[in-house]
Amino acid sequence: ATTRRRASTGGEATMTACPRGAAARRRAALVRSPGRPGCWRSGPGGAAEPMAKRSQIDVFAYLDYRAYLRDYYLEQKARGRGFSYRAFSRSAKLRSPNYLKLVIDGERNLTVPMAERFGRACGLDDEEREFFVDLVTFGQAGTNAEREACYQKITGFRRYRSAQALDVALDAYHSKWYLPAIRELAARRDFDEDPAWIASRLRPRISKREAKKGLAILLELGLLGRDDEGHVVQSDPLVSTGSEASGVHVVRYHRAMLERASESIDLFRGGERDISSLTLCLGVDGLARLKERIQRFRRELLELSALEDEPEQVVQINFQVFPLSSRPDQESDR
Repeated sequence: ATTRRRASTGGEATMTACPRGAAARRRAALVRSPGRPGCWRSGPGGAAEPMAKRSQIDVFAYLDYRAYLRDYYLEQKARGRGFSYRAFSRSAKLRSPNYLKLVIDGERNLTVPMAERFGRACGLDDEEREFFVDLVTFGQAGTNAEREACYQKITGFRRYRSAQALDVALDAYHSKWYLPAIRELAARRDFDEDPAWIASRLRPRISKREAKKGLAILLELGLLGRDDEGHVVQSDPLVSTGSEASGVHVVRYHRAMLERASESIDLFRGGERDISSLTLCLGVDGLARLKERIQRFRRELLELSALEDEPEQVVQINFQVFPLSSRPDQESDR
């Protein structure tokens, strides 16, 4: 007895007869087809292997394609017998039986055509596959400019913005240097939400249009709110990116604030700013202790600002530690 199921191949509808019963399946030595539930197809060497089931993992919840592939593999391994790196390679038409493992472990990268094949093997639909390819390009970008361009494409997917609402909100907050400045300005008792008032008090000055839009974004994100009398106030006195945050939007924000720091040398007199630097030679342990102290000091400054009774002026404090030489283990005799 057979059941006729409708399947689509290359845009053409076809009718396929699928054997019923374990005996018939064993005789035919067939393999399940991911696009045709309950059907089997001939496997290599006559071995019957169940192919990957439709994943419940949402690719739009990821910004790291290797992490997605790892979670996909673990899910499929837990859900069905016979799924393995080798089975995935057969599905993706790969010669190497452990290619998926090499990619997950960071030992192999993916080209765009290969990313397409991986997406199909994972059962992704057209939109999901397009997003996955962009995710791969983002993860393998060689420069910050390339990552920025890729990130803009990724955030253009509505399903990503829905799944990554917090990341999108942080992106909006760090998109312009003056948004955190406006938020801090709201700590003043005499704060006025008039865009002209806001624009005239920031250094460097911004336009009234930028001030109006910035205030609207902060209110929409909930980083500013209104008190019982309708005045704009900070919703939470402390906001931090955390130590060594690596999001694209945070990198953009740090670059903008470094530009503000450079401009401040000419914009403000010495009594209005404090710019200093140190050049040190440290070991691995010494560098770790230095970074821990900076992070502790940063937390102390946040707590100090929260205790201010009469805040008046917004200031920016930057911390940077970066190498000016290589380590011995990075050097060669050449």
